[in-house]
Amino acid sequence: MASLRSSLLSQKAVAACSSRQISRLERQFSLIRVGSLHLAASKAASGNIAAQTRHATTISRDSGSQTPISSSLFGSDAEMDALLDSLTTDGIPKPLPDEGAGRGLSPFDEVTRPASGRNRRANVFQLEGYARSLPVSASYFTRQPTFNDNLIRLQQIYRKHGNLPLVEASQVNRITWHTLKDFKSGNGEEITPAEYKRCLAMVKKLHRIHPRLKPSGIDETIAPFVRTIHQADTQIKKKILDRFGRAVGVGRRKTSTARAWVVEGTGEMIVNGKSLSGSFGRVHDRESAMWALRATDRTDKYNVWALVEGGGTTGQAEALTLAVARALLIHEPALKTALRKAGCITRDARMVERKKHGRVKARKRPAWVKR
Repeated sequence: MASLRSSLLSQKAVAACSSRQISRLERQFSLIRVGSLHLAASKAASGNIAAQTRHATTISRDSGSQTPISSSLFGSDAEMDALLDSLTTDGIPKPLPDEGAGRGLSPFDEVTRPASGRNRRANVFQLEGYARSLPVSASYFTRQPTFNDNLIRLQQIYRKHGNLPLVEASQVNRITWHTLKDFKSGNGEEITPAEYKRCLAMVKKLHRIHPRLKPSGIDETIAPFVRTIHQADTQIKKKILDRFGRAVGVGRRKTSTARAWVVEGTGEMIVNGKSLSGSFGRVHDRESAMWALRATDRTDKYNVWALVEGGGTTGQAEALTLAVARALLIHEPALKTALRKAGCITRDARMVERKKHGRVKARKRPAWVKR
């Protein structure tokens, strides 16, 4: 029946029919039940058609005997070809008559009466049942059809070629894959991290297949997961001095933020409009603020003007160390090795742990009292 339906609804047939004829033809073929059906027909002399069930029909012969056909919808290929020839001309459907015109029967009801006047049963060819239309994609009813289609195609390729020899990861071309956020925004679908992680595992393994053994079609399968990198996005913006010869650097530590403007001078440092000793009372904090200049022996070559905010004096002083070091690199990039060894350009990401409910501090428990 699939061949019959494809023949009647081919592109040539659809092009030759109007929209009204196509809708009628679809409605008539919806009467055909997919699967094994039984044909039955019996018509009494009075003209009443016997009741037929939804899942089975029978066909009535001239002799009056009822012969069920359970193997297929048609008894032979000749019957199917005869029906096809009666409905089409060179593959183009014939114009369909109006529904129920004349006798109240559908165009698929074919009633043949004998020439003689004897009261014999008529040959009735009648189809009952239904067949629903199926979507093209298997992911039509899912909430994420695009991702699911890619996943199904990827799984098929992986089952077929996943056992081929692989090469080392360092020997394959480096490819940047889409992150979960980029893939979700590009397809407009909600994807769980576990699903996307499973896809990337298969994609990376398929990408590592030996180039001489890699079948065709794998590159097209993994293409939706490859991230396109623009040259402008990968270029690092080089910081330069402003028109006054100043270099600005930003540093952070704990909850403190520091901005430092470094310019060639005599070694003065002003923090929030105050001198260094006026801003930091502890000697350790003053040493921390000047550590980037002391480690490179530049204390008497540059002047520093800084603004600090947030946190305490220790956090502000260590944030100022990072800010001054970053500004020094703009003046003299060759100092990067010395500043890194001194630990001045490494961002300290440690933060104070929050206090928990039922604890005295972050982890300290209340004192246990027996009585």
